[in-house]
Amino acid sequence: MPPRHPRPSHLTFFPQRLFPSFPFLLPHPNPHPHPFHPPHTRTIQSLIQPSRPNSAFNKGPSIPILGSTPAAALERKARHLPPRTGVLAIKKGMTAVYDEVTGVRTPCTVVQLDRVQVVGHKTREQHGYFAVQVGYGWRHPENVTRPMLGHYERQGVSPKKWVVEFRVRDETGLKKVGEELRAGWLREGQFVDAKSLAKGKGFAGGMKRHGFAGQPASHGASKVHRAMGSAGQSQGGGSRVYPGKKMAGRMGGEQVTIQNVKVLKVDEEHGIVLLHGCIAGPNGGLVKLQDARKKPWPDIPQTIPTKETVVDGTSVGGPTATTA
Repeated sequence: MPPRHPRPSHLTFFPQRLFPSFPFLLPHPNPHPHPFHPPHTRTIQSLIQPSRPNSAFNKGPSIPILGSTPAAALERKARHLPPRTGVLAIKKGMTAVYDEVTGVRTPCTVVQLDRVQVVGHKTREQHGYFAVQVGYGWRHPENVTRPMLGHYERQGVSPKKWVVEFRVRDETGLKKVGEELRAGWLREGQFVDAKSLAKGKGFAGGMKRHGFAGQPASHGASKVHRAMGSAGQSQGGGSRVYPGKKMAGRMGGEQVTIQNVKVLKVDEEHGIVLLHGCIAGPNGGLVKLQDARKKPWPDIPQTIPTKETVVDGTSVGGPTATTA
């Protein structure tokens, strides 16, 4: 084996590619540099920095908003967001109303409003969007966590049993904190979207959960009459079960939205509202009601009706003009 040549003294034991920005670890390219030309230093950074605009998103008064920015997303959603907040109600059950002229029977769901108040606001400057926090009912302070107690105390409202957030289009839909929303917030004949939690059915099979037809009841079918059957092909489909395959599993217990529900009657005194048709969920469940997004917005005056009382011939507590 031939002898190894001695390593030059001006070379280092560190690879040059690991330390490109440290000149003291690199051999000098020219032992006698020119006095008017400084030695070149190798580095991973460019010596010429590109000119950057004022914003990384290229914003400006004469430049259109990029479609991928949060501001553009809010503008697209503004066309579909309701201009005013929704309300909370409790499902009481179902009944029917009859038309006085034709005698047609119309099934309806009875919901009731009880101590529905505005608990808080969400603004675009602080949270990125506009929304109204609405609370329902009352809860004993001993059953409320300390953070929520501090939130209620700061807003000046009593602890609520449920608190739900409703998105609104802009700041004109932010109601005053502590203001009560009665059944008169909805009008007869308008359409609403009803959201509620469906009844939980537990673990259910394919026939009950997805409406499968099942397997034959005779002719060789042995103890597989209600079985699901095949979950997929073997070789042609990759020998796997496709995502989203309808199978047996937990049924119910999910939020169900029924759109374009018509308001049949409103009882302002008792806080009762009759909705056309059925609403998902058991009796006593929470129902979220807001103006239907696929119908024209209701032409409702920007006032909240309140009861009028007469004291010494003077009306007290009449309608208060507020922005919806």
